Amino acid sequence: MPAEETAPPVTAFMLIKTTPEWLAMTPQGRADAFATQVIPAIKAKTTGVRSRFYDTEFYSTRVTDVWVWEADDHNAYQLLIDALRETPFWDRYFQVVDLLVGTENGYARTYGLDAVTTVST
Repeated sequence: MPAEETAPPVTAFMLIKTTPEWLAMTPQGRADAFATQVIPAIKAKTTGVRSRFYDTEFYSTRVTDVWVWEADDHNAYQLLIDALRETPFWDRYFQVVDLLVGTENGYARTYGLDAVTTVST
C-alpha cells in the first residue's frame, strides 16, 4: 500500500521527572492516582493511543521516567496531550522535561526505501 494512503502512527517519547508531591505518596497511592485521575481523562478525550512506561531514575537525574506513547494519528496525539494537561499528571505529579515526537522510519517512506533496522537472530 503506498505511503500516501495511510498515515504512520505518531510516536512520542515523553521525558518526565517526578515531583516531591508524587514521591510523597505511597506506591499504592500513586497507582490509585493514575487509575482515578489520569487514565479516565485520557479515555474520555481520545482513542487510538497506547503507552509503555520506563523507569530511568537509576541512570539519570534529569529524567526519572520515559513514557512512550503511540497514537494512530496526529489528532489522537494532540487530544492525548490536551487530556494530560488537564490532570494532576502535568506539572503537579511530574515535570514534562521534553517531548520527542516522530514517526517510525519516516525517511524510508519519504524516499521509498527499506527501513534500516536491526534484527536479533
